[in-house]
Amino acid sequence: MEKIAVITGANSGMGLASTIELAKQGVRVIMACRSKERGEAALNEAKEHSGSDKIELMLCDLGDLSSIRRFVSEFQEKYPVLDVLLNNAGVVMTRRKETTDGFEMDLGVNHLGHFLLTNLLLDPLLAAEQGRVVTVASGAYKAGKIHFDDPFLSRGFNAIRAYAQSKLANVLFTRELAARLHGTKVTANCVHPGAVATQIGVNRDTGFGKTVLNMLKPFFLTPQQGAETALYLSLAPELAGTTGQYFYRKKIQQLKPKAQNKQEAERLWEWSCKQVGIPNLKTIEQRGYIQ
Repeated sequence: MEKIAVITGANSGMGLASTIELAKQGVRVIMACRSKERGEAALNEAKEHSGSDKIELMLCDLGDLSSIRRFVSEFQEKYPVLDVLLNNAGVVMTRRKETTDGFEMDLGVNHLGHFLLTNLLLDPLLAAEQGRVVTVASGAYKAGKIHFDDPFLSRGFNAIRAYAQSKLANVLFTRELAARLHGTKVTANCVHPGAVATQIGVNRDTGFGKTVLNMLKPFFLTPQQGAETALYLSLAPELAGTTGQYFYRKKIQQLKPKAQNKQEAERLWEWSCKQVGIPNLKTIEQRGYIQ
């Protein structure tokens, strides 16, 4: 049976590399992209390099909750099942900026956007033979702290603090999602891709950051290399029962204690529900899925 995957941030870097590789393996891929222009260019590139015509572009801006809801509605009109959700998109802001809904951009896109998207796609994931949620986190989580007193960093913003907080949120979200999906066939894992040469951190309007990126590229992994572990988590049959884990180079890594804090993960989940406007359902049974 044909597998279906949704990949966020699929128009460049690891997202595009993942699209091409999954399509080569016969997966039908929906590229969830913010920009129609960049998305269409990437769609053509993906089709050309994969030799597959089972790739589709659908617009989704993770910095806009209404856009995420529209995307999910459009997806579910076409597809009742989702086998893989690859939460790949990410931003690093050098200056404080807010999403459409007033969230600090790093936390808003990297965590809250994916948090809402994942929750709204649980029905088709649960309908799959074995649904998988794969979230691209980062080793930067080790420097992170969830600033519950000022999560959007309205006081004392800096790029490292914002990014590290969002990546710790990715890990806590993955672990709590796995716990809430206990007893189902859906797994949730996250991955540190390594130091990858992508456009993250480059200002698309001004091009700021490109010179530094080009200088450092020889020392980074390619997007294809960076995507390898996420692809492994997406398809490897031996991982069908593996959930709530943090991977690097296709191996489970021991997390720092703060990333294993159950109370912190539950608090973040409850806060996130309030921010994106969905109910805080403790278990999957409360959604009507008793398996």
